Amino acid sequence: MNIAANPVVEADQTVYLKDYQKPSYLVDSIDLDIQVYDNKTDVHAKLVMQRQTEGDLVLLGRDLELQSIRVNGTELSKDEYHLDAEQLRIANAPDQAIVETHVVIHPESNTQLEGLYLAGDDLFVTQNEPEGFRKITFYPDRPDVLSVFTTRVEADKKLPVLLANGNLMEAGEAGAERHYAVWQDPTKKPSYLFACVIGDLAVLKDSYVTSEGRNVALEIYAEEKDIPKCHIAMEALKHSMRWDEEHYGRPYDLDNYMIVATSAFNMGAMENKGLNIFNTSCVLADEEYTTDAAIMRVQSVIAHEYFHNWTGNRITCRDWFQLCLKEGLTVFRDQSFSEDLQSAAVQRIDDVAVLKAHQFPEDSGPLSHPPRPDHFVEINNFYTATVYEKGAEINRMMATLLGKEKFRAGTDEYFKRYDGQAVTVEDWVAALTAGSGVDLSEFLIWYNQPGTPKLEAKGEYDAAAQTYTLSFKQSLKAHAKYPNLKAVPIPVALALFDAETGEQLTLNSEVLVENDVKDGVYLFDQDAASITFTDVAAQPVASLLRNFSAPVNLEFNYSDEDLAFLLQHETNGFNQWQAAQALLENIFLKDHNAQIYLDAVSSPKLLPQLVNTDPLLASRLLDVPSEGYLASRIDADYNPLAIQEKREALLNAVAQACKGFWKNIYQELNAPAEFSQAMGVRALKNIALSMMVRQGDESAFDLAYEKFKTTGNMSERLGALKVLVWNDAPQAEKALIDFYLRFKDEALSMDQWFMIQAAHPKANAETIAYLTSHPDYDLGVPNRIRSVSGGLNANPVNTWSFGVQHFIGLAQYLDEKNPIVGSRLLQALSRWYTLAEPQRSAVKAELEALKPQVKSKNVSETLNSMLSV
Repeated sequence: MNIAANPVVEADQTVYLKDYQKPSYLVDSIDLDIQVYDNKTDVHAKLVMQRQTEGDLVLLGRDLELQSIRVNGTELSKDEYHLDAEQLRIANAPDQAIVETHVVIHPESNTQLEGLYLAGDDLFVTQNEPEGFRKITFYPDRPDVLSVFTTRVEADKKLPVLLANGNLMEAGEAGAERHYAVWQDPTKKPSYLFACVIGDLAVLKDSYVTSEGRNVALEIYAEEKDIPKCHIAMEALKHSMRWDEEHYGRPYDLDNYMIVATSAFNMGAMENKGLNIFNTSCVLADEEYTTDAAIMRVQSVIAHEYFHNWTGNRITCRDWFQLCLKEGLTVFRDQSFSEDLQSAAVQRIDDVAVLKAHQFPEDSGPLSHPPRPDHFVEINNFYTATVYEKGAEINRMMATLLGKEKFRAGTDEYFKRYDGQAVTVEDWVAALTAGSGVDLSEFLIWYNQPGTPKLEAKGEYDAAAQTYTLSFKQSLKAHAKYPNLKAVPIPVALALFDAETGEQLTLNSEVLVENDVKDGVYLFDQDAASITFTDVAAQPVASLLRNFSAPVNLEFNYSDEDLAFLLQHETNGFNQWQAAQALLENIFLKDHNAQIYLDAVSSPKLLPQLVNTDPLLASRLLDVPSEGYLASRIDADYNPLAIQEKREALLNAVAQACKGFWKNIYQELNAPAEFSQAMGVRALKNIALSMMVRQGDESAFDLAYEKFKTTGNMSERLGALKVLVWNDAPQAEKALIDFYLRFKDEALSMDQWFMIQAAHPKANAETIAYLTSHPDYDLGVPNRIRSVSGGLNANPVNTWSFGVQHFIGLAQYLDEKNPIVGSRLLQALSRWYTLAEPQRSAVKAELEALKPQVKSKNVSETLNSMLSV
């Protein structure tokens, strides 16, 4: 029989954490038989199920053409089950049930890139997190149902690669011109971790011997031309495996580890057990084709997905409300890993820059939600900076408070207790508490409420008593959906510096009148409190939130002189950067005089010394907050053009203040062989080149064009191209044509070509129209969409003018084709309510007009939240 599910879907059904119930049936094992043809795919599934609680046997399914269903060998008639657009329900099912289904699906027409879909002419891949598996077959598709998967994959021999999770059991002929492979994963896993890949790909092979002596076959699959770009990823994988053994005692548990690269992928990458599927942007890396930043990202994402093997796969989430459990912890782990790859201070700077640019605005706007949400309409909308980045910060706070040894004891306890289980945030905190012996239950507050706390601090020096007192107060912006916000535990890492000599003063418990500072960290967990230091001979300069020890907005009575002092004398590289950022915010948002900042930056004690010792940190200390970040700090009457003009004026002033410095750097610095040092040198030279243009140095364009033509490094090439294109240099058009001809067959390089033009400070609607109508622009490839949209969004003046219609048009088009990407792109307009009039009302009217034109839960939920202000 051929029974199609009812296509009508109930609108906007909200799911609540408080309503969680155990599934009525568990699945002991599942046998899958996936047969791929040109115009359809047959999926046969055999589920061995047993009752756990009272209730009907419910299998979830979406866009499936049901051909037959059997229970314990007997085919069911239509009146023995209920089928709708989302599920198949069997009442009065036996306690022990073997359920066999046959469905037909159509991956060849699946544009949403969920479930099984065609990702190119000769490549079928899966993406099942969070709810994609139900688009492959009927199954209790939830993370707390763990099963052993055995998968048979069959296809035409023109698709030679047949992969699935686990170990290869057998392979062979399947009739004329067809073949098959059978894989079995011995580890029980939820359906979201299932993966299969059918296609025509080349492979890079290597191996790794674990600390337990297991010889693991490592394989990275990609297009033949991209295999040379997989070596950095392979080395990063081996480094990750060794790092996880050394830092967490976690060896790998299967005989093979496979990675597949595809450009048609909504996410960055996916940690499917033993068979990771990656966006090409997160696995292909080569200095000629990808930037230094992209290479760092590849190494970080490789580590992230590998680390998920234990923090996400072996121990998984009970439900999707617990998403931050696996993602927050794993982001913290990959950030720690990346600190070993480059300057640790720079890694922290980069991580916090992402947090402040994306998560802080999210936390202060209409899309604000707790790291563990308590309700959702569409779970795909909660793969957010709050879940990932703030989730990581919560883990970092607990790790900071515990110290390395106690944190390791806590994680050891977590793995010991919950291996093979689906758990909650409470389970994680309880295991850390038990293993470390330190009660961390207060940190659950962070998981359960939204908003970025404001930490107000005040320093007072008593010369007669020779004491220095720090007073703290915390508060949270009121939230309509969460009226009972509580004080959170805030680890405040701090230091005091001698204002005359710049020396760091010693802190220990003997010099404290009340409370305690352990290893330079004070745990502030009340609405208000203070600490007093004694034997302080002179007024010190305090440095707070060192290494950004908590994700809060700090307000401290710093003078601009104090901030300039910290920029020059702090021994913590992150806090040097933080002092510079605070000083710049004063200039941009409070109209402070820029001269103190200019004097500090041009001081011979600062950059000239760092250029040789930590060039990457030197480049970061020259960071000027982006227009987008500055916009996130303005809650009302935001004028994008005014911010742009202020920022441009300051950059021009910096260029003039360090007049001879830029050309010297550009001409004298040479990149060494060691990657992290070379990365810093290249970053500095790119800054120097752009500063030379701001100085009016007529040689800058010639130097840039020469570098563009001769370098074999993409960071240098793009740095030169930006200088030429963004300044409309005479050589700009020639360089763009040259880049296109050189890299037109390299998708990731071409993404940069699109982005540079979209991000041009003087780009207009015609620029974007030209790019989106270009033959190489493809609305079916998320990376290409993001290259133009991301470039456009880098310039808020453009975003809030002609860009509004661009993002609304994309959301409307993708609402049906790919609502996950459509929803995320629309969020570029989420802070519309901060605009000055009449722009504010105009944008609101356009968003309101979009409401009746979208139907997907993804886009509708995002749009409704954005308009709830």
